[in-house]
Amino acid sequence: MFDPRIDKHLISDQGEYVVDEVRKHWAATVSAVLELLGGFVVFLLAFVMPQVWWLPTLVGAAIGVHAIWRIFEQRMDRFVITNMRVFRVHGILSQRIATMPLARILDISVYKPLIGRVFGYGHFVFESAAQEQGLREIRYVGDPDSRGLTIQRVIAQAGLRGAAGRGDPTMIPSPVQPPPAEAAASRAEPAYDETHVTAPVPAFEPGGPSTGWDWLADAQRREDERLAQLRGEPSGRPARFDPDRTNTAPIDLPR
Repeated sequence: MFDPRIDKHLISDQGEYVVDEVRKHWAATVSAVLELLGGFVVFLLAFVMPQVWWLPTLVGAAIGVHAIWRIFEQRMDRFVITNMRVFRVHGILSQRIATMPLARILDISVYKPLIGRVFGYGHFVFESAAQEQGLREIRYVGDPDSRGLTIQRVIAQAGLRGAAGRGDPTMIPSPVQPPPAEAAASRAEPAYDETHVTAPVPAFEPGGPSTGWDWLADAQRREDERLAQLRGEPSGRPARFDPDRTNTAPIDLPR
């Protein structure tokens, strides 16, 4: 009845196992033990006051029962570290379980008061992505430095295994694959084909129907005439008046 039975809360089919099971430090029961001694002293008052013996008897019994309840409550409170998560089991008649995956633990703070440094205990404060009741603060943890390192080590190992299991590309660089031959061929520039040259500009005939290319044909004709004149060849067509090529004769003015 007073054993939390941690094994039944493990996910055995997924390979979960206990790394560390943390019990409450004995300092957590000091106040309960002192309360029990106080109840015993009150119970002894029944022999001093025989007229109202029932009053110290009831008060002393109530104090003693409450102290014993607190002692068993601290004994049933367990904090468990596994390879997959951390969880806490506490409660005597009604049991409560609070769990947190390792991936959600953001930070762990260890607080050691002066008396805790003397007797070797401390308190854990977990900062997680979503604060969960029952797991934010774990009090009276024996040897807190060693157990804090254990949690950090388990978190690091779980993260490396998770990245390797998922095939994280940031862990193992993948080689650059050459492009397929078909894709390379499709991206290659097409070869020059003489059959796909630009069609010549249609000839310009004066007085004929307009084809939309008259201005370009006229410019090409004038260019051909200029080249013929530069080479000294006779032009096949009569020269047309061109204001751009008109030479103005010099005028002799009287002095």
